[in-house]
Amino acid sequence: MAAMAAGDEHAVSEVLRGLARHLNCLNEDNKATRKRALELIKRETVDKGLSSSVLQEVFSVLLKPLLKCLSDPMERCRETAITMITEFIRCVPKPEESLLYLMPCLAQRLGEKEILEPAEELRLSAVEMLTLTVEVCGKHLAPYLTEMIKILQRTIVDPFPDVRRESCKCTVNFAKCMPEHFHLQAESLVKPLMQTISHQHSRVRVSVIEATGAVIQHGTGKNVDDVLSHLAQRLFDDSPQVRKAVTAVVGDWLLHMRDRYSYFHKLIPLLLSGITDEISEIRLLAADLWKQVGAQWEKENEDEIKDKMDFLLTPPPFYPPGVERPGLGCRELVVRNLGRLVPAITHDLTDWLVPTRVRTSQLLSVLLLHAEDHSTQHLQPLLATLRQACTDTERDVVSNLLLDHVRTPSFSSHPWAPLMVLTAVLGGCSKALLKPHLEQIANTLTQPDVCQEYQQVVYLEQLLACVDVLLRQCESDHSSVSLQLLQVLVTVQSLSTEPHLSEKALESVQFLCKVQGLDSVMELYRQHMGQLLDWLSASVNTWSSYSPQRLQLHIIVIQSGPVIGEFVSQLMPLLCSCLQSDRDLEMRMSIFTMLAKLLLDASNTLDSKGHFRDESETFLCEVLLPNLVWRAGRTAAAVRTSALSCLLALLHGGSITPGQLLCLEEKLSPQVLSALEEDSQMSRLLACRSLSAILRLIGTSLHPEALNKIYPVLLKRLDDSSEEVRSVALQALGLWLSSLTKDYNPEFFAPHLQLLFQQLLLHLDDPDSSVQDQVLEILKKGSSVHPGLLKREVEAVRNKQRSPLYCDQLLQHIRSIPTETTAASE
Repeated sequence: MAAMAAGDEHAVSEVLRGLARHLNCLNEDNKATRKRALELIKRETVDKGLSSSVLQEVFSVLLKPLLKCLSDPMERCRETAITMITEFIRCVPKPEESLLYLMPCLAQRLGEKEILEPAEELRLSAVEMLTLTVEVCGKHLAPYLTEMIKILQRTIVDPFPDVRRESCKCTVNFAKCMPEHFHLQAESLVKPLMQTISHQHSRVRVSVIEATGAVIQHGTGKNVDDVLSHLAQRLFDDSPQVRKAVTAVVGDWLLHMRDRYSYFHKLIPLLLSGITDEISEIRLLAADLWKQVGAQWEKENEDEIKDKMDFLLTPPPFYPPGVERPGLGCRELVVRNLGRLVPAITHDLTDWLVPTRVRTSQLLSVLLLHAEDHSTQHLQPLLATLRQACTDTERDVVSNLLLDHVRTPSFSSHPWAPLMVLTAVLGGCSKALLKPHLEQIANTLTQPDVCQEYQQVVYLEQLLACVDVLLRQCESDHSSVSLQLLQVLVTVQSLSTEPHLSEKALESVQFLCKVQGLDSVMELYRQHMGQLLDWLSASVNTWSSYSPQRLQLHIIVIQSGPVIGEFVSQLMPLLCSCLQSDRDLEMRMSIFTMLAKLLLDASNTLDSKGHFRDESETFLCEVLLPNLVWRAGRTAAAVRTSALSCLLALLHGGSITPGQLLCLEEKLSPQVLSALEEDSQMSRLLACRSLSAILRLIGTSLHPEALNKIYPVLLKRLDDSSEEVRSVALQALGLWLSSLTKDYNPEFFAPHLQLLFQQLLLHLDDPDSSVQDQVLEILKKGSSVHPGLLKREVEAVRNKQRSPLYCDQLLQHIRSIPTETTAASE
C-alpha cells in the first residue's frame, strides 16, 4: 500500500469500504443473499474498469473469500466466483501472488478421485482459469508442480469432453513454460493421456496427441515406447485431423527431441506413413517434415557423409521417371535404419487387419525408393516380403507402378499429368495386351483420390478422356468394368461446374449403354443400381456439404428416373443416415431439396413401383419429423424450410396414403403447427400448405380434439406480414370447416366455433378486398355448421355498424338455409 500512488491508495480504500458489507453477506445462509453479494462485488471490481494496481490490492483481500465460494452449494455463486478470479488473474500485474492459496484450492476441487465440482461447465471454466494461470504466471508455478500434475491427471480423464481438451491445452502450455521442472513428473501424465487417446470425439483425440507430444518432448524421454503403439494406431483413425496431429507430433520429435537418435527406427515409419495418406494436406505436411528431418540430420553429420554429398548427386539407373528423389539426409536415415525396419514390415504385411497390410505395403514402397541400391544388403528378407505381398488377396497391397502415379501424382501442381500419360499409353496399346489389365485400370480410376480428389476442369477432362479411351479400346469387354466406368462418369458429372463437360460425360454414359447392347441409360442404372447404392453407403457416415458423394447421389437418382423406385429398400437406410438431425446442416438442406423434386413426381421416380409408399411412414418419422424440430441458427432454420418443402411434396405427390397419414397425425401435426410460428416467411407458407394438404387428405377422419388444435394457429396467420401466407391460411380454414363431420357436435364445441366466427368477422374489415371476399366465402361455408351461432355473431357486428354490406350478405345466406337446420342450431 505504501508504495502505491496516493490516488490509487485512496481508490483501494474506497473500493474495500464499499465491499465490506458484501463480504459479510457471503457468510449468510440465504443463497440469494450470497448470490447478490457476489454479483455486487463483481460489479464494483472487475466490471468497473479499475487500474491494475488497484485491482491487485483488492484481489489480495478478496482471494480467500472468493476461493471459499468455489465450494458454495449454489452453482451460480460458484460460477460468479470462478469468473471473478479468472478476470483478476487476467488483469492484475502480479497474478503469481495468488498462487499460494489458489493452487491448493484448485487441487482440492479438481484433483481428487471424487469429482467435487458437479457442474461440467464450471469444471471447464476452472480448467480454463488454470490454463490462464499457466500463461500469466509461467515459471512462478514451479513450487506447485505436484498440484498441477495432480489436477491434470484427473481432468485429462474428466467425463466432459471439453474439460479433457482444455486440460490437454493446459498441459502443453505448462510443459513449454517450465521444461526444467516439468520433466520431473511428466511421466505421471502418460497413463491418463493414453486412456483418453481413443476418445470418441476426434477433437479430444487431436488434443491428446498434441499434449502427448509436449509431455514426451519435455519429459525424460523414457516413455516414448509407452505411447508409440497408441500413436501408430491413430494413423488408421477415420478423422484426417487426428492423423495430421500424429504426423505433426512425430515430425516435431524427430526434429527436436533430445534423445531422438535412439528412436529414429521407431519414429521414421510413423512419419513416412503420412506420405501415403489419402488426404493431400497430410501428405504434404509429412513430406515437408521429412525433408526438414533429412536436412537437419545431414547438417549434423556433415563430416561423416561429406564424400556422398560431393559425389552421389545423380539418381541411379532406372530410377522411376517423374518421381522426386529424396534428399541425401532422408536416404541415409532410411539406409541406416532399414535393417531394423524390414523385420517389422515383414511381420505387419501378414497382419490380419487389411488396413495394416495396405499401409505397410505403402510404407515398403516408400522405403525402397529411399534405400535405392542399398536395399540389396537386405535382399533375402525383402524378396520374401515382396513375394508375400504379391500373394495378398487384398488388391491395394499388390500395387502397380504406373497406376501408383495416377493414385498419388508426383506433380502436385499438375495432378492431371499422370492421367495424360496413362491415356496416351492406353490409346497406343493393343486390345489384346490391354484386356488382362482392364479391370485393374478401371479399379484405379474409381479410387477416391483419383476421381474425387480434384475438381479442376482440366483434370476432369483428362479423367473423362481416359474413360473414353477404355470405351473405344475394349468395346466388347466392358461387362467386367461397366460399374467402375459408370462410377467415374457419375463422379465427373457431380464435380463438374462446366455444362459442356457434364454433357460429354453423359454422352459417354450413353456410349457405355450402346457397347453393352442396352436400350437406355435407365437400363444401365438398373444393371448397377444396387452396387452404386452400396458404393455410396460405404462412406455415408462421413458425408458433409463438401462431400462429392452427395452430388453423386443426386446424379444417380435423377438420371435413373423410375429405376430408383425399384431400390427404395436400399436407398432408405442411406437417406436416414445422411439426414439425421446431427449431420451437416447444408448437406441435409441440399438432399431435402433434391427429394422434394423427386417426391412431387413420385410415380415416375421414388414410388414408381409403390415401394416408397411402404417406407413413407419410416421416412416421415425417422427423417422428416426430427428435422422439423426447432434449433437455433439461420442454417438450421433453412434446413427446416427444406424439410417442410419435402413434407409438402410427400403429401402432394401421392406417395403416402391417407391411412398412413392418419396413423402419424399425432406426431406430425404438432411439428407443422409449430412451423407456422417460424420467422421465415417461406417456412410459414410451406407449413400452411402442408396443413391444407393434411386436411384435404384426412381432415374428415380427424378427431374433434385434433381439429380444435388446428384452427387457433391458423387464425394467428390471418395477421401475418405476408399476404400470401394470409391467403393460404384462409384456404386452410375453409378446408378445416369442410372437415367437420357429424362427429363434430356444434353445440358441444360451440365455444370453439364462436371464437372462429368472431375472429373471421373481424377480418371482414380487412383493407384487402380479396381477403374480405375470402373471409365471406369461408363464413358462408361455416354457416352450415352452426347457423344460429353465426347469425347471432353477425348481428352483433352489424349492430356496431361494421361491414354492413358483408353482414347483410351473410344474414341473407343464413336465412336461405333450411328452417329446421337454423332452428336446431338455435
